[in-house]
Amino acid sequence: MTRHTLSVLVENKPGLLVRVAGLFARRGFNIDSLAVGPTEHEEISRMTIVVNCEERPLEQVTKQLNRLINVLKIVELDPASAVQRELMLVKVRADLETRSRVLETVALFRAKVVDVATDAVTVEATGNKEKLEALIKVLQPFGIKELVQSGMVAVGRGGRSITDRALRPVERSA
Repeated sequence: MTRHTLSVLVENKPGLLVRVAGLFARRGFNIDSLAVGPTEHEEISRMTIVVNCEERPLEQVTKQLNRLINVLKIVELDPASAVQRELMLVKVRADLETRSRVLETVALFRAKVVDVATDAVTVEATGNKEKLEALIKVLQPFGIKELVQSGMVAVGRGGRSITDRALRPVERSA
């Protein structure tokens, strides 16, 4: 199986996320990561969907996605030609004895402390999956109290924009 990152531009309409996720579920795909948010155009949202699957079944799902009336454009992003990031918040035990070592570790990963308590610090980190996994591994000996991670967001490198091309009228066959 291969990891695929899809950037899907959709009209900002209620219920569309359920329909898109349902297409993957009906095909038996597990979505590894799903992030949805607004774009520079108020009426358009971008879904970044990461799945592990074979090429052929993915092609069938993208064809079905294209048939949904509110889907404007689907692009598979090549990791070599895209910027991909995830966000993670992790609450780590950090008493007076270990706090300085935790802060040194955070600095090494270019993460930042966003909350401090007497017995813990909350760290915000962004990066690719490998960087975040490495940070978790290094922080585990201190004691991770809580962790939350966003789905991946991605955009193609360079000056081209898939949003501009998606705003052109789309001809649909009946």
